[in-house]
Amino acid sequence: MDGNVTGEIGVGLLLLVGITHSDTEGELDWMVKKVANLRVFNDAEGKMNLALGDVDGSVLAISQFTLYGDAKKGNRPSYIDAARPEQAEPLYDQFCEKLSVAIGKPVRKGVFGAHMHVELTNDGPVTIMLER
Repeated sequence: MDGNVTGEIGVGLLLLVGITHSDTEGELDWMVKKVANLRVFNDAEGKMNLALGDVDGSVLAISQFTLYGDAKKGNRPSYIDAARPEQAEPLYDQFCEKLSVAIGKPVRKGVFGAHMHVELTNDGPVTIMLER
């Protein structure tokens, strides 16, 4: 690793964001509301009952077209369900901007379309796939 860090957070959520052809502003708005209010952080009794705002959490959003990889046929995944960059990048940027407003702080981002090294220290057993 070359030491260039594009974005990092402490307590919060690492989002791998995939955009498909049919995604619209409606999906973005739904996802922003869902992510901002998702209660996945432990309260004083150890129950997942707190949202990002309750723990002063941050967000790191990484664009990830490979989430739409389909390997049902053959041995090489097809990414035909992933939106093309000219559609996906503006939606990804808009999602991050809207989420920043919703949580009251900047969303840290990776570099769209870049080959990145992403490190995660997962503090707990929670990984959730959200799709409208």
